[in-house]
Amino acid sequence: MVLALKAEARRGTTKSERKGLRSNGKIPGVIYGSNITSQAIAIEEKQLLALLRSHPNAIVEMDVPELGKQSVMINEVQRDPISRFVTHVDFHQINMNEPVTATVRLDFHGDSIGVREGGILQIQHHEISIRCLPDDLPESIVVDISELEVGKNILVSELKLSNKLEIKTDEHDVLVSILAPQKAEEEVEADTTEASGAAAEAADSKVEDDK
Repeated sequence: MVLALKAEARRGTTKSERKGLRSNGKIPGVIYGSNITSQAIAIEEKQLLALLRSHPNAIVEMDVPELGKQSVMINEVQRDPISRFVTHVDFHQINMNEPVTATVRLDFHGDSIGVREGGILQIQHHEISIRCLPDDLPESIVVDISELEVGKNILVSELKLSNKLEIKTDEHDVLVSILAPQKAEEEVEADTTEASGAAAEAADSKVEDDK
């Protein structure tokens, strides 16, 4: 998916200039790449936040002053450590004919057998890293969990993807698993505790009898 975004040129790079931009609803940033000269830019905050919420890993066609339209991807987002507000964003210019490495969201679909039996769905990864040509970059990857049973899991290596996509995440990583029902575990623990208590009482009783 290719989205459009318009950038403005930044005339300065001082701390006061960046603060002034943010107070006017704009986020300072930079665009760079092997085919362009690094340039300081500013993006409308509303547009950027909408992009981060919906398609943070999408290819963006950015209209850049003096550079024209450039295909870019977000490389880094800096946030205030306390407020978590976005303070700066880096865009990397890409070549549409060369592979890129990107993070893609996982969409877990299906009513799993294990959950229907009372198991607990535990998602370990919400996204994975892949490498492909920009035009082949999927918006998300569907993971079917409908046949997943209690005690079972799905590994990265089990994903069924197009041969145009190269997975960069460790193939042995667990994406999702179904844990045994918590109630059953508690009952087993209670039974074990009760059995231990009964054994202790029997031992105490025997001691009293021996006296």
